[in-house]
Amino acid sequence: MSKNLTKRSEDYSKWYNELVVKADLAENSAVRGCMVIKPYGYAIWEKMQAELDKKFKETGHQNAYFPLFVPKSLFEAEEKNAEGFAKECAVVTHYRLKTDPNDASKLIADPEAKLEEELIVRPTSEAIIWNTYKGWIQSYRDLPILVNQWANVVRWEMRTRLFLRTAEFLWQEGHTAHETKQEAIAETEQMNDVYADFVENFMAIPVIKGRKTESERFAGADDTYCIEALMQDGKALQAGTSHFLGQNFAKAFDVKFTSKEGKQDYVWATSWGVSTRLMGALIMTHSDDNGLVLPPNLAPIQVVIVPIYKGQEQLDQISEVANELVVALRAKGISVKFDNRDTHRPGAKFAQYELQGVPLRIAIGPKDLEKGTVELARRDTLSKQFVQRDSVVDTIESLLVEIQDQLHQKATEFRDAHITEVNSYEEFKKVLETKGGFISAHWDGTIATEQKIKEETKATIRCIPLDAKEEKGICMYSGKPSLSRVLFAKAY
Repeated sequence: MSKNLTKRSEDYSKWYNELVVKADLAENSAVRGCMVIKPYGYAIWEKMQAELDKKFKETGHQNAYFPLFVPKSLFEAEEKNAEGFAKECAVVTHYRLKTDPNDASKLIADPEAKLEEELIVRPTSEAIIWNTYKGWIQSYRDLPILVNQWANVVRWEMRTRLFLRTAEFLWQEGHTAHETKQEAIAETEQMNDVYADFVENFMAIPVIKGRKTESERFAGADDTYCIEALMQDGKALQAGTSHFLGQNFAKAFDVKFTSKEGKQDYVWATSWGVSTRLMGALIMTHSDDNGLVLPPNLAPIQVVIVPIYKGQEQLDQISEVANELVVALRAKGISVKFDNRDTHRPGAKFAQYELQGVPLRIAIGPKDLEKGTVELARRDTLSKQFVQRDSVVDTIESLLVEIQDQLHQKATEFRDAHITEVNSYEEFKKVLETKGGFISAHWDGTIATEQKIKEETKATIRCIPLDAKEEKGICMYSGKPSLSRVLFAKAY
């Protein structure tokens, strides 16, 4: 497995693309804009899934599954949602192929198999789910509905990049129904907090919790909460969103309930989701010029043991020690691999596991057997130490915790060093071009100003931070009054 990665400082985008492929995470498929997630990459996604799924269930949610196809009439029912996704929709028009009468080697859509109603391949599932909820909800006793689904969605993107933006991607989408506005808002905030907790503490990525501006909200939402992360190249990445949908979808699909007082009212709704885009965030937050750097919580292999030997006799002696370590580490819940392949030299194995971000590597050779030691190497710092064999399991346990914490600390220090307050548009443009990162600036609250800044600089308002203090000022662009600062950045 050859490294030879482009340096981040030379071409960050190229470094990222090379790393995804060379670390065996994913590759482009025969379908333009779609990816194949390879076993190693999928193992990381499975770890994300497992932890998030646990958090969803702890907060009272259940998993379900809804169809991939949405009848066009249902998709059109909530106008803002339909309009927001229309340009990205893939549409099914026929249900059968036939041999081309002009060329027997080719197949064409059978004109006699045209669907009476076209089907949209889901870009998101609000429409099909709210049409379903209509049959589930009659009374306040049927509420709340707290449902999540793990699924794939299709958004026909023109410019794609593995994990960050693909025509088809994997995600989870929560869809909940509530009796009151207050309950729905509390759910929206709770799920944004769940995402923030997961990304901060499990992925070791610091995030800023905030709300989107009106023009950046999810299509069909009254309010969108988000978590925003900062990548090493100074660009922001939206890591998760949670939407307060108000009664928009309930009204579009006529989903009413009888209240305790016997009155008919529309249901209040939320939806929330994260996707395989988190894989991109993981790669771009922690990794370096040598390859992936994985937080121990997400590493499919937390410890790898590599034997260094000449001949079968030495391998057998080393294997005895290595297998004892494997048993001891697994007993502690640590994932470990003993790589005793005789088809690869130790140096090639070291390079592979460094590239794939395995947090800790143990090397054992004949001299280690004599001394009762092992060589322990950290992926994050590339430092090495010799550890007594009888204390190595305890050392590894504490190191895995330390690595997780230090990766978060390092990313937080980088993020905090790249939040810059500005008071003029000239200063804003200068920081954007020379330093990047989040720029805290006053904005007059209008879509027109927001759009002008975006057109002129390609920077968008990433969020209105939830912890933003009320601070009266003057909009850096228009000179009009502003009530607080917002965070701008160029983004993925």
